[in-house]
Amino acid sequence: GWEGDTTHTWRVEEEAIVAGSLETSVPRNEFLCLRENYGDFILALEYKIEGTEGFVNGGVQIRSERIPNHHEMIGYQADGGAGYDGALYDESRRNKILAKPEAEVLKATLKPGEWNRYLIRCEGARITLELNGVKTVDYLEADDSIPRTGKIAMQIHGAGKTVVRYRNITVQRLGAK
Repeated sequence: GWEGDTTHTWRVEEEAIVAGSLETSVPRNEFLCLRENYGDFILALEYKIEGTEGFVNGGVQIRSERIPNHHEMIGYQADGGAGYDGALYDESRRNKILAKPEAEVLKATLKPGEWNRYLIRCEGARITLELNGVKTVDYLEADDSIPRTGKIAMQIHGAGKTVVRYRNITVQRLGAK
């Protein structure tokens, strides 16, 4: 099952998980988490991000954890929106883009305002991201102290009049090799 603010933030519309509004700004980052932890897996989903002003952004947390007594999460994020689609960000840890596609690749691949498909693979120290069938990230984590398991979550970023939608979410666990 899922865990998050389903009273004020997250809802289901037309078979999609939805958060945000085009009329009012999202006050802070919010996350809807799968309750289980995942280590090595393949995650497939479609997302759509629309916005009218501010930082129009969302993302998919992987190998992440909630920060205790806080609304934020810490961990990797397959980013979306605001020019960061197809990029791997380190949320609340290193707070930086770890890898991203070349601008030409993103321009040729991304469908702004439409449904885009992410295929996210985590296996050992390697994380790969595919956006609409094009590999945008192949990242090898060099820091062995960073956990290789954690939660999967959908994010809506604060500070924007934004609506994010996620649908057709599937997770396939990968067996130990």
